[in-house]
Amino acid sequence: MESIKSIFKIGNGPSSSHTMGPKFAAEKFRQETPDAKSYKVHLYGSLAATGKGHFTDKAIADSLFPIEVEFTWQPEIVLPFHTNGMKFEAFYADGILIKDWLVYSVGGGKIADENSHLVENHIYEHHTLSEILPWVERRGKTYWEYVQDQEESDLWDYLNEVWKVMQQSIHEGLDNDGVLPGELNLRRKAASYWVKAKSYKVSLQNRCLIMAYALAVAEQNASGAKVVTAPTCGSAGVLPSILYHLKNYHEFSDKNILQALATAGLFGNVIKANASISGAEVGCQGEIGSACAMAAAASNQVFGGSPQQIEYAAEMGLEHHLGLTCDPVCGLVQIPCIERNSFGALRALDANLASMLSDGKHIISFDKVVETMRLTGKDLPSLYKETSEGGLAKIGKPGADMC
Repeated sequence: MESIKSIFKIGNGPSSSHTMGPKFAAEKFRQETPDAKSYKVHLYGSLAATGKGHFTDKAIADSLFPIEVEFTWQPEIVLPFHTNGMKFEAFYADGILIKDWLVYSVGGGKIADENSHLVENHIYEHHTLSEILPWVERRGKTYWEYVQDQEESDLWDYLNEVWKVMQQSIHEGLDNDGVLPGELNLRRKAASYWVKAKSYKVSLQNRCLIMAYALAVAEQNASGAKVVTAPTCGSAGVLPSILYHLKNYHEFSDKNILQALATAGLFGNVIKANASISGAEVGCQGEIGSACAMAAAASNQVFGGSPQQIEYAAEMGLEHHLGLTCDPVCGLVQIPCIERNSFGALRALDANLASMLSDGKHIISFDKVVETMRLTGKDLPSLYKETSEGGLAKIGKPGADMC
């Protein structure tokens, strides 16, 4: 597996696969073609189907500005390597081709082509929880210590920056109001949820505040603001809302939070390595489901769960999102994406609680659920994998004049 830094990427929303990844690809291609006078970009599959709603063209054009960019949208062409394909072409002033590059946005802001995919920088000696769990138990350690042993020395500095941006996205989201960009004219809710939560008794207040925190980040993401993929932009609100709650209400230290981030990243990494975190590839189970598993593992560790209990919490977080479709209305990361962040966060706390009540022993392992998610995603029709052609995207569509 790669570094958990590949799970936590800092960048602008609204989509790690449709905005952040294409932006990184465009920046890389521009560096490699300094003499280009014009560009042409072909978008394929899911990237073309919902790219306009996800601001894909804007992210690419901004990265190549001021050079002219021509776009072609070909959602009917799904390339075998990955559904989020894009081909960059650079030209001299006389129209002669300088270079072309077929690249894919594979989820979580990561880009890959047929060559780079084969030479990933694997730094972990294990790839599954069934390998990692015995390792930590034999040594009397826990997951964050395993991560520390595998990663480079700058891990904690990197996670500290990640935590700062996560908190910033919550603060800014709670401080914002108004209507989100896009055809749905969807009004922000986080600030009003935060205010209303104050009037409830503590037990209910905490759950309402967590919802407000998750909505704050998800709404910031939908507006194109800076967020952290956890593991994607579309699910960026789940983990920060739980960690922010743990710090502010339960008064855990930043050190505790960073250790929880390391554990969350490890579980996200296992999902990414053995299945997928891309909604375009496996549906929203790969985004919100993965985020819920990560948040469940993080919270369970902070509350003193054993390695077995942490694994169980993560297993439940992912298991109870199996089959969740990715069907954004109008191709925007708003409906049902924003609300799913808040419910994913609450479900993570519930998974943590259920695991803490147990002794950590259970029949279905985390690895088995990850494999089930992979197979389920493979069996899902493309209508339900970020194409906006089925599910809520079809039934809930406001009208032909809207999307």
